[in-house]
This record gives sequence, C-alpha cells and structure tokens, in this order.
Amino acid sequence: MTAEAGLPDTLRDLPTWTPDGVELADLELLLAGVYRPLTGFLGSFDTAMVIAGGRLADGTPWPVPVTLTVPKELTTVERLVLQDPEGVPLAVLGVTEAWQDPTTQDWRLAGPLEPLRAPAHGPFHRLRRRPDEVEPVEGPVLAVATRTFLHRRQLGQLRQVAERLGAGVLLLPLLGGDHDESLVRALLAVRRELPEGTRVIPVPLPARQDTERDLMMRAHVAAAYGATHLLGESEAEGTAVPVVVPEPWAYDADVEVWRPVARIEPDHVQAELTEERLNDLLDRGEPIPDWFTPPAVAAELAVARPPKLSRGLTVFFTGLSGSGKSTVARGLADALVERGGRTVTLLDGDVVRRLLSAGLTFSRADRDLNIRRIGYVAAEVTRHGGTAICAPIAPYAVTRAEVRRMVEAAGDFVLVHVATPLEECERRDRKGLYAKARAGLIPEFTGVSDPYEAPTDADLVLDTSRLPPDEAVRKVLDLLVEGGWVRPE
Repeated sequence: MTAEAGLPDTLRDLPTWTPDGVELADLELLLAGVYRPLTGFLGSFDTAMVIAGGRLADGTPWPVPVTLTVPKELTTVERLVLQDPEGVPLAVLGVTEAWQDPTTQDWRLAGPLEPLRAPAHGPFHRLRRRPDEVEPVEGPVLAVATRTFLHRRQLGQLRQVAERLGAGVLLLPLLGGDHDESLVRALLAVRRELPEGTRVIPVPLPARQDTERDLMMRAHVAAAYGATHLLGESEAEGTAVPVVVPEPWAYDADVEVWRPVARIEPDHVQAELTEERLNDLLDRGEPIPDWFTPPAVAAELAVARPPKLSRGLTVFFTGLSGSGKSTVARGLADALVERGGRTVTLLDGDVVRRLLSAGLTFSRADRDLNIRRIGYVAAEVTRHGGTAICAPIAPYAVTRAEVRRMVEAAGDFVLVHVATPLEECERRDRKGLYAKARAGLIPEFTGVSDPYEAPTDADLVLDTSRLPPDEAVRKVLDLLVEGGWVRPE
C-alpha cells in the first residue's frame, strides 16, 4: 500500500487504501457535500447512536452509519490517502479514531476528509453535480429518487403531483445497481413526458436494507439538491423534506389511458404487469406492451435484462480433484459449440493455474485468489453475452458466493456440484495427488488435509461414479434448455 503518482509531494509517503464500492460512493457524497453536516467517516460512538436512534452523538438527525473499513495493519496510521480502483487519489483521511465493530469484528477508521480531486469514474459522469453546482430554481421542486424504471403509471402520478404542487421536477437516478446505465438512459428518455425544465442528476447513493432509513436518506439527498418535496410510496416522519404519496392510479381499459383509480369504473381496471410477468416477457424476448411503459423504457429494459437465449451465462462446476468436473465441463463446452448460438469460454482449473494464476501456491489465501480471478474473468465473459464454463475445485462456500455475486451483476449463474465420492476420486487419482497428500507431501490438500464445503445452493448435483460422461453432460444441457438459456434440439 504505497502512495500513487498524482499526490502532492507532502503526501507521497502516506499509506493508501482503496475503499469498497459502497464506501467509495459514500466518499463521493461526503466530498460533494451531499452528506452535510458530515465531513468524514463516523467513529464508534456516532455509529452506535445512529444505529440505536437515528441521531449523531450531538443530537443531529442522521439515518445510517457512514463508516470506512480497513485492514488491521492500517489502524495505527494518522493520515490515509483514499483512492479509487484505478489508484487515483481522491482524499486524505485525518484519522481521529481506529475502532473495531463489535458486530462484524471489522476494523474501521474515523475522521474528517481533505479532498484532493473529485471522483471521475462511472458512466454519465458529465451529468453528476455537486449540490453547489446546481442552479437553484424558484418555487417548489418535486424530487424522484429512484433505483427502478418509471413506467406510465408512475409518470402519470408524477405529473399529477407536480401540477398540484406547482413544482418543477428533479429526477435522481440512484446508482449502485446492476444496470445503472439503462436506468439513466430511460429517465433521460422520459424527461420529455414531464414538465419543462425537468433535470436528471445521477447520485451514487448506496442502497440500505432498512426501508424507512433508506427513504430518509433519499429525502436527505433530495434536500441537498434543492428539492422541497420527495415523491414516495409511503409517508414517513422526520424526513429532510416532506414525502408526498400520490393517489392510486390504474389503466382504464375502456378509454385506454392511465388515470386515478377513483375515476375508473371497477370493471374497467386492467391489472398492471407484475414484476414476475414483466421479467418473464423479457426472459423470452417478447415485447413489453405499450400501454404499460413507453417504447424507450421498454428498449432499456431489454438491454438491462436480455432474453435468456442471448444473455451472458456462467456455468460453474465445483467438486473434488478427480471428481470428473473437468471432463463434464469440456463435454458441455463442445456440445454448446456444436449446437451454435453461443460463444463459449472454458476456464478449466488446471489451465487457469498455468496461465491466469501462475505463481500462486495452494494456501487457502491463494486458492481463494485463484477462484476470484476465475470469477472476474467469467463475469466479464458473461457481461458481454458469452458463456463461461468454469471447472475449479472451489472448496469454500464464501468464495463461491463471492463469484456468484460478481457474475450475477452481469448475467446469470448456474452452479453444478460434481459430488463424486472421495473414495472414487482417490481411486482414479491419475495425477497421483491424493497419494502425495496422504504421504504428507502436499499440505492443505482438499479432501485430505483441508475441507471441501459441499454447496447447499447447487442448481444440479452430479455423481460421475454413477453417470458416464455423456449422460452427465446431457443432464447439464437439459438444465440449460429448461432454464431457457439454450434452444432445444
């Protein structure tokens, strides 16, 4: 952790740290002044007070903890340079407290921030603004802070509330989801259907599990950008600006328009598409009806959730050495290539070890790093619509879960557990690895001197001691066909 180029000479000897995605988003909002009165990351007492009662130690209302996690070796530093994933220094943290979270046991640093430069990463950065860069508007401003697309119902409700308040409209797409670009493009596209002067300002606000506190954060952000009201689905007390809940709307099938439910005859109310039905249409590549959403939004939905037949996919095999996972993975890759329609990348464990992970040992840390590297490549293949087939041992559940999260941010993930018994794997032992492990020549060998954590979330379980390779491949193909990722023969 050494300082990167681009730092002033007086800071070059300071240690550096790259926060995770949520903390980087919090850092950007702290530096932009969106989180005022906060000027840095919170200490233990402030954090405890916020969790317990939604207030800082001095009594100031604040809904969620804003903290920075670091390795234990950084808890003795007095100043720390925080940088983005590309190593660009963003701020210097003046450490006032190093503390350990009693719940997670993570080490955290607290203190004020000295800005070095504004973050310049991410799509649509030209639209992002500090609150002090936004020209104030006379009169009321109605904000919509959303992580989801606005369809015809929401657009109608928004227009109605804005007209009633005599307010301008501020759209705040909240970044940090899987499809930020599509969300921003969709909101830019529907801006023409909203009052003149409607503004779109993307904000990297992390999602919070607590619904009420998440709403309070949205209200705080809206207020920071000059909003006087926030459109929401439920009322809340103590928000920075009032939350306005619109009256119910529905589609009137008689006159084919969206309007308030109170103005529609009960037998003319057409049921709105459920999320399940909408996803089903997208998965099958069928058009989204125009009565439900504008065509521009439908197009972005299709980009965010392509049909399964063309969606990126990772098939991840896990199992003991000698279980047959590489044989089945190669057979699956060949079968998909023969069928056509999909670009296939095979990431076999042994091949990856010789190339992508050359130099790594078989310690737990290096084995985890090997699987993360495979996961990263698989996620990139998936992101671009390809099919990644992976066949490492991947013995640890937490690392497999991390790979699943990486891939599912880009596409779909299928986990296949090749659960061939250890005795059969040892009997095969064509590389002589088990014999060496039993003799103590290979330390930390999975299944002998190190555990294999069998998955509980596998989509398919195979035992190649009972299945010939062709039948095992057929079972995986059947799963992919049934799931909609591969066309039937």
